[in-house]
Amino acid sequence: MIENKKKTIVVVGTGYVGLPAALLLARAGHNVIGVDTNEEIVRSINEGALHFRERDLQEVMNDPRVKANLRAQSTPCEGDVFIIAVPTPLDKRKQAADMSYVDAAVNSILPYLRKGNLVIVESTVPPLTCRERVGPAIERATGLKVGETIFLAHCPERVLPGNIYHEIVHNDRIIGGINAVTCDMAAEVYASFVEGALHKTDDVTAELVKLMENSFRDVNIALANEFNAVAETLGVDGREAIRLANKHPRVNILAPGIGVGGHCIAIDPWFIKEVDPYNSQMIFAARKVNDGMPHRVAAKIRRAVRDVASPRIIALGAAYKPNTDDLRESPAVEIVELLREDGYNVACYDPLIEGMEYSSLVEICRGADMLAILVPHNEIIADLEKNRAAVEQVMRTPIIVRYQ
Repeated sequence: MIENKKKTIVVVGTGYVGLPAALLLARAGHNVIGVDTNEEIVRSINEGALHFRERDLQEVMNDPRVKANLRAQSTPCEGDVFIIAVPTPLDKRKQAADMSYVDAAVNSILPYLRKGNLVIVESTVPPLTCRERVGPAIERATGLKVGETIFLAHCPERVLPGNIYHEIVHNDRIIGGINAVTCDMAAEVYASFVEGALHKTDDVTAELVKLMENSFRDVNIALANEFNAVAETLGVDGREAIRLANKHPRVNILAPGIGVGGHCIAIDPWFIKEVDPYNSQMIFAARKVNDGMPHRVAAKIRRAVRDVASPRIIALGAAYKPNTDDLRESPAVEIVELLREDGYNVACYDPLIEGMEYSSLVEICRGADMLAILVPHNEIIADLEKNRAAVEQVMRTPIIVRYQ
């Protein structure tokens, strides 16, 4: 078992999940090695720069303790604790988890594993992954027995892009150990920087809990989107109907939107369907509703400009949610692509995304026929409120619509 002391912790994958964990573990005094196959990311970490926009995390990276305790490299090394924090994208052809990144990460640490090491999988995975995939791979390669001479846990992340620092420090965490000893070891690691409660359970429960959290959100978003669609069929304002329904003391319907993006809600529910399709029919239905939203919104935009000859459309917002620069699984990007595939002239801007900024809302709208607000970043809404009259004046056809 790992003693309560400064540990050498190897974090494989230094993206939105792995790098924040690495930073906070280093600030807590551990010797941390961040591992990434992207040499540019390795370089930026060693130079003390974040490769994504999170103001509070940049302040953590500037902490002298982090500078002293964190280094990045492209291959793993020996350590006390190994944290797997790589993506698990969706294999859209199979509608199942693409486990290639997790498999590669596990394989990369196998030569360095020693008796008493703790391996933590933070990557979101289908249930039974630790028990039936990661554990056997470790045992075959090392000859060590999981739960006895080497230890394995699943501790899923809970972060929100744009507010990662607060979430990773203050949110409760699920500690899913292969046995009680493993739970204690993993809890000791997270207790060094997490201020929320640590809830110990087994690995399979922890894997399922993570998927349940995001499936719950997906189902509720789908319900709001369906209510809005029904309202449109009836010719009433869906948002107003939802507002009034929410006056009921036990009703809290979410706001409808353009779809679901990011690397969690749009993907994780499929992992439940993968392991138990018979008992996940509501989850599957919600996924189909939300996956279909970009097509519905693209159709609305087509209808809005159907009487305009050769319409020029300006789309504002490309991130998957307001006030972030995260493009992963973005429904806004899909909407723009669908319209372009149909031959529409669409220019897309996002002030938070490098390479998509605009210097003047009035200038980019000059001669345009439609301004479609796809992602209402605070900056976009403030800009439109300030300049709406000037924007309408320079547009050829002043159609301005906000879709969420």
